[in-house]
Amino acid sequence: MYFLSAIGIAMAGAICFYENNNISINRITINKELNEKIKIVQLSDLHSKEFGKENNKLLSKILKEEPDLILLTGDIIDCSSKKYMEIINFISKISMKIPTYYIPGNHETRAVKYEEIIIKLRENNVNVLLDEIRTITIKGNKINILGLVEEQGSAEAYMKRAKGNFQYKDYSIIFQEFAKLPGIKLVLCHYPENFKAIGDKSYYKYKFDLMFSGHAHGGQFRLPFVGGLYAPGQGILPKYTAGVHSEASKKLIINRGLGNSGFPLRLFNRPEIVTVTIE
Repeated sequence: MYFLSAIGIAMAGAICFYENNNISINRITINKELNEKIKIVQLSDLHSKEFGKENNKLLSKILKEEPDLILLTGDIIDCSSKKYMEIINFISKISMKIPTYYIPGNHETRAVKYEEIIIKLRENNVNVLLDEIRTITIKGNKINILGLVEEQGSAEAYMKRAKGNFQYKDYSIIFQEFAKLPGIKLVLCHYPENFKAIGDKSYYKYKFDLMFSGHAHGGQFRLPFVGGLYAPGQGILPKYTAGVHSEASKKLIINRGLGNSGFPLRLFNRPEIVTVTIE
């Protein structure tokens, strides 16, 4: 009996290890009739986790995708980790080769060394967007990128959101500026529920092509025909945890993330890299 129990525990441990350390790649194709197709790799919610020494396993998978653009949608650095320079050094290996755009998530904004993290990222050729727009040209295609800092990750903000009296930021002015720009429009935001679940300030009402987000960790545990079980800010059986969501011709792409924070395990929810080909 004890032997069978030991085997069961060992098997469960092996499954958990596999689920938390083997990276999957979700490849998505979007049709936009570009001059030449471009490939985007999105990373989110690494939470200072390392896949191999100096994150070389993760780096190898990213570079094998041969991306033209890297998007980092927050919580790359965990607020409880002291290894922020190790993660910045890893990011620099990407940003020195490929245009890289980053927004902070709730963990970076809560970090004691938040300002230093932002400075170090910029020193390492990372384009940090703090409610800002940047325009670049890739393969003859004009690409506009809007990065949002939503500032809703504090304990106080979570309590107000749960009670329904949190005041979300009004981004109408910057979205109006964004709408005037010619070319593809990409939005980086950390919280996927802001796409359609925050009333008259929901982002889907504005003009853009693709929105990239993370935060929900895929719902932590995923079950067949059910999906994710829990996400902070959305609660039990959340709607916005993974994949592609569409509304009024706008598309939201949610990255399940690479690491963990408060809860240390994933189940049926492997760490994820998202690769989007726009053609």
